[in-house]
Amino acid sequence: MCTSMSESLMPKPSKANCLADLRRRILATDLAPGFDLDEASLTAQYGISRTPLREVLQRLSGEGFITLAANRGAKVALMDLSTIRVFFQTAPMVYANIARLAAENRSAAQLDDLKAAQTGFAAATGTNDPGEAALANHRFHGLIGEMAQNPYLTAALNRLLIDHTRLSQTFYRPASPAESVLILKAVEQHDGMIAAIEASDGGIAVDLTLAHWDLSRDHMERFVRPDPLPVDVISLKEKTHAV
Repeated sequence: MCTSMSESLMPKPSKANCLADLRRRILATDLAPGFDLDEASLTAQYGISRTPLREVLQRLSGEGFITLAANRGAKVALMDLSTIRVFFQTAPMVYANIARLAAENRSAAQLDDLKAAQTGFAAATGTNDPGEAALANHRFHGLIGEMAQNPYLTAALNRLLIDHTRLSQTFYRPASPAESVLILKAVEQHDGMIAAIEASDGGIAVDLTLAHWDLSRDHMERFVRPDPLPVDVISLKEKTHAV
């Protein structure tokens, strides 16, 4: 049977394509936290058999994108209250140390990649697509992690960025002109971080990184703020007036 030119140019289904696309869909929250991943549906969708699919799922589990449980299958990693509390406690410490090490250890080629990622991020913030902007931000900070050349901190960063990227959808979905200004500020802060890393100035890189964290933190907290509040976070004032 003859194969047309268009058919021959179509990308063949592969384990690598499946892995990359599932990562993207989870980060963009196309697959929501807690979503059940059905193996039969995924094999049909990606055109691969169950054995390579299970290898993909094992890889995603190891990276923190999904959870695997015996007799329960695969599920997109949850973002429950206890997990997010740890996230907010840990993220600024890891981000600050990554920034300092990036300024000390970056290479010229990595700087070029970071500048290209920043161009993509700036463009994505103007598309009114929060998913694309969050993914572009994910790539930018992932590259800074690679510059740090510290496998322990980079592993922690990559895990944090999964939840950070999912939470940041709210930041890139501005509800007012004032919130749109914050996105422009984020682009400016990225430029400043690049300049500090290029100058090997770890102190400024850390300061800008922490300011960048503060810029979006309130929006991310809105995403996970429970309603109603659980008993253990009732304010001291309410406890004082309790009978």
